Amino acid sequence: MASKSVNKVILLGNLGRDAETKFTPSGIARTTFSIATTRRYKDSQTGEWKDETDWHNIVLWRSENVANYLTKGKQVYIEGRLHSRSYEDKDGNKKYITEVVSDELILLGGRGGEGAPEMSSGMGSGGGVVSMPRSAMGGGASRSSSASSAEPQFNDVVSDDDVPF
Repeated sequence: MASKSVNKVILLGNLGRDAETKFTPSGIARTTFSIATTRRYKDSQTGEWKDETDWHNIVLWRSENVANYLTKGKQVYIEGRLHSRSYEDKDGNKKYITEVVSDELILLGGRGGEGAPEMSSGMGSGGGVVSMPRSAMGGGASRSSSASSAEPQFNDVVSDDDVPF
């Protein structure tokens, strides 16, 4: 019997630092940055509202042109998967790190200015939102539009009248 597993991460947060792109010896771009997500909760003992911030390390492969748009304070939407690895530091100590390997990135604008600039090569959508499709980031082939006939096609089924709000 086949087993199924899921490794999916969805994050919406703000960049804590400017993105940095480096290249592997074989010339593949690796862009890294960190984002902060904040959760607000009410302290049960004091009744005060408190904020708790988590930091996430993000890795984008084969996306050398996007680093210019990923600046500190910008809000981004990330979809990807968790990846854990180990390495040795300068002193020979073994270190472990968990990163989010991004399959999809959407720039939402945020603190950095008047919204995200429109990107060229067909990736920009205007309106302050810039989407990086999986195929543009080298994350594999996107799903074919000729999907199985058993899968419903919602493009013609849902209209504005169907939305409950």
